[in-house]
Amino acid sequence: MKKILEHVRVLDLSRVFAGPWATQMLADFGADVIKVEHIKGGDDVRRMGVTHLNSDGSKSGETSSFFAMNRGKRSIAINLKTDEGQKIVRDLALESDIFVENFKTGNLARFGLDYKTLKAINPKLIYCSITGFGQDGPKSHLPGYDPIFQAMSGVMSITGVPENEPGSGSNMVGYSISDINAGYYAVIAILAALNHRDQISGKGQHIDIALLDSQLHATSHMAMNYFSSGKIPIRNGTASQITCPWQSFNASDKEIMIAVGNDPQFVRFITLLGLTNLIDDERFETNLLRVNNSKLLIPMISAVIETHTAQYWEDELEKINVPSGQINNFEQVFEDPQIKHREMKQKLNHDTAGEIDIIANPIRFSDTKISYNRPPPVFAADTDEVLSNILKIDDLELTELRNKKAIF
Repeated sequence: MKKILEHVRVLDLSRVFAGPWATQMLADFGADVIKVEHIKGGDDVRRMGVTHLNSDGSKSGETSSFFAMNRGKRSIAINLKTDEGQKIVRDLALESDIFVENFKTGNLARFGLDYKTLKAINPKLIYCSITGFGQDGPKSHLPGYDPIFQAMSGVMSITGVPENEPGSGSNMVGYSISDINAGYYAVIAILAALNHRDQISGKGQHIDIALLDSQLHATSHMAMNYFSSGKIPIRNGTASQITCPWQSFNASDKEIMIAVGNDPQFVRFITLLGLTNLIDDERFETNLLRVNNSKLLIPMISAVIETHTAQYWEDELEKINVPSGQINNFEQVFEDPQIKHREMKQKLNHDTAGEIDIIANPIRFSDTKISYNRPPPVFAADTDEVLSNILKIDDLELTELRNKKAIF
């Protein structure tokens, strides 16, 4: 069965998280993704995360972070500081639809690999730059990592324990949310530009993705709360600032998240809890009133929730159609019947690590199904294949390029 992007070739000069996350998504869709790595050790993310353990418990030499971002790609190692290496990348760009990079703003111009240069040889090329602050502005020259953008975008100001409570203060979201969001925005932009090229203009274009912009945009309704009310959103733990009750509660054995989304659900919920005296209490008649009076309402609910297990409440809440979910660790996540049914854990055979588990792509196409045929690549393993098949470089020239340290 054909894949939805199998007609597309991507030249990926990105490293670490945001860019590789985007190109992995394109690879899942069937694109031929050629990952261009630094000749000395490759992508920095090969040395980030935890060491992947083989089935016998021995260390594989691969890392969790690289595995998370790079399945479905071919790896080549090119020395961009050599004229020959630069020419190889330009020649590959001529044969590609999409070019993704996350070098510091302006750096690739030194190698003749900037958008202006590549556009001249391939006007149909879609060139996506992913940086911390974007291609312009007073901070555009600066590097940055996920926690910086969580901080600057306002995310940390609304994540953590509320003020004046034990342990209060800012918290990070528990994964690299700024990188992942920027990767998603890059995929959206690339697919939109690809459609525009193929359906309207016949030309590629430059896409400018900034992690700070992306994370700020992703704050969505929380930023809009500020625009609408003039009030600055606060840290509120697991509790919503606009809906109540909508937070985690301590059951007798573990935490459970309960989200009561409307007034009828609230009536069913407090009836289940035996708090029928609250049905006609004017302090809790509407969601806005419940939010304003949450300090009165939540302790009454908590006192009942803690009398039974989380599983008990999940089962009972399901019966009355009130959403809930136990707060799972990752071992528990992959034992969830829904996760298992959706086959969100898949397996791939890796050349050095053997059989590895991966998290499946969440997108389901009816006719162009996603399959996983290529594991995260061993460093530089595909250099000869790519250069000989796409650029028709013969064995003698490959040897010469190695002698000149242009390729690994």
